[in-house]
Amino acid sequence: MNDTILVGNGTVFTLGRDNRVIENGGVLWSGGTIQEVGPTEALRPKAKEFLDARGRLIMPGLICAHHHFYSTYACGLGFATPTNFVEVLEKLWWKLDRALDLDDVYYSALIPIARAITSGTTTILDHHASPNAIRGSLPRIADAVGDAGIRASLCYEVTDRNGPEGAKAGLDENAAWLEATRSHTHGLLHGLVGVHAPMTVGPETLKACVALMRKYDTGLHIHVAESHFDQDDSLAKYQKRCIERLHEAGALGSKTLAVHCIHMEDRELDLLAQTHTTVVHNPQSNMNNAVGAAKVGTMLGRGIRVCLGTDGMTSNMFEEARAALFSRHHMSNDPAAGFMDTAKMLFENNATTASAYFGKTLGVLEKGAAADLIVVDHLPFTPATPDNVYGHLLFGAAAERVLTTVCDGKVLMRDGKLLSLDMEQITQKIAARTPAAWKRFQTL
Repeated sequence: MNDTILVGNGTVFTLGRDNRVIENGGVLWSGGTIQEVGPTEALRPKAKEFLDARGRLIMPGLICAHHHFYSTYACGLGFATPTNFVEVLEKLWWKLDRALDLDDVYYSALIPIARAITSGTTTILDHHASPNAIRGSLPRIADAVGDAGIRASLCYEVTDRNGPEGAKAGLDENAAWLEATRSHTHGLLHGLVGVHAPMTVGPETLKACVALMRKYDTGLHIHVAESHFDQDDSLAKYQKRCIERLHEAGALGSKTLAVHCIHMEDRELDLLAQTHTTVVHNPQSNMNNAVGAAKVGTMLGRGIRVCLGTDGMTSNMFEEARAALFSRHHMSNDPAAGFMDTAKMLFENNATTASAYFGKTLGVLEKGAAADLIVVDHLPFTPATPDNVYGHLLFGAAAERVLTTVCDGKVLMRDGKLLSLDMEQITQKIAARTPAAWKRFQTL
C-alpha cells in the first residue's frame, strides 16, 4: 500500500456503533477508503504520507441534510420587508432565484461549498432553483462540487409557480441529472427529485414527480409544512393535510426527504413513521423566518428518522447543531432537553441517510468506510471517553476551527489552508457578477 496516507498523532473519535476514543491515534486510507484506524505508532510504517494532527481531534466529516447553495447571493441584499413567510418567498427567494443565470448558479455554489470545507462538512444534500436558467443548472452545480472535491446530492426544485413550461423544465432537469448520475461510480454525486412544496405543486405535477422518482428508484426532496400556509393551502384545495396528500400520491418512503415538517398533526406523524420517510430539521432558518419549531423529540420518539440541515443559512453543521440544541432548551424551558436528540440527528441520522444515498459508509471512521474525515483544533482538556464524546463535540470542538478536511481520500484543506479552491480569485469573480444579478432582482 504505497499510496496510503495517514493522519495521526491525534485523539480519534470514530463515532458509529463502535464509538471508540483512541488517544495518539490515527486513520490510514488508500484512495477513497479507510484501511485501518488505530494507534499512530502501529500505522505510521504503512503510510507513504503522514499528516500530523499534533494532538488535535480526528473525527468523521460532517453531513448537511438540506442546503440551498444559491442563497449565497442574498448576503446583504436589500428587499421589501416581509410580514409573513409567504412574503419572504415572494419578496426575496422567488425573485432571487429568477435573477440567476447559469454562471451565477456555478459561482453561488462555490462560496457555501468552500465554507463547508473550512467548517468540516464533506457531504451536502442540496435543493436548487433558478427558473430562468433551469436546463443545465445541476451539471453547473456539479462542476462546483467537483472543483471543490466534496460529496453532494443534487436536485432541481419542481414547482407550478412558473407555469406548465417551468414545471416541465424542472422535471426534465431532474430526469437528465438522474440519468447522468447512473454512470457515476465514484460515489461523490447523487440525485433526488426536487419539489418546492405541496402548496406550489398541483396534482398532475406531483404525480409526474412521483413517477420520476420511481423510475430512477430514488426519493423526493421537498419542503413540507414549513409554515401554516402550506397546510392551509392543502386543506382549502384538496381537503387533506400535506402529508396525507403526499402519502396518497405515493411520494413518501425511505428515500424521500420531507424538509421542515413543523406544522404537523398526529396522523401525519403516524404516516411519516409508517412510510419510513426522513424528516430534516433546520432550526436556524425556522427561527429566522419565524415559522415555528419542529417537534423533534416527538418525531424521534415515534421512530421517525430526523436529520439536521441548514436550509442555506450556513454550511457549518457544528453551528447548526448548537442552534438546534439551544433553541430546544429555550422552547421547552428545559435545560436538559434535546442533547441526545441533537447528537443523534447530526452524527447518526445524517450519516445513515447519506450512506444509503451514496452507497458508501459515511459519518464513521472504520475500515472500509469512506475516507471523509476532519481534524479539529480541539485538544481534549477533560477526559474523553465513548460516553462523553458528544459533549466534547458540541461544547468543545464546535467552538474551534477545523484545520484539515479530507473527502474521498483527497485533502481539501490542510492546516487551515484551502487547497482545492482559490477563494481570493473566486470571491473577486463573484463580486464582479453579483451587481448584475441584484439589478435583475430589483426589476422583477
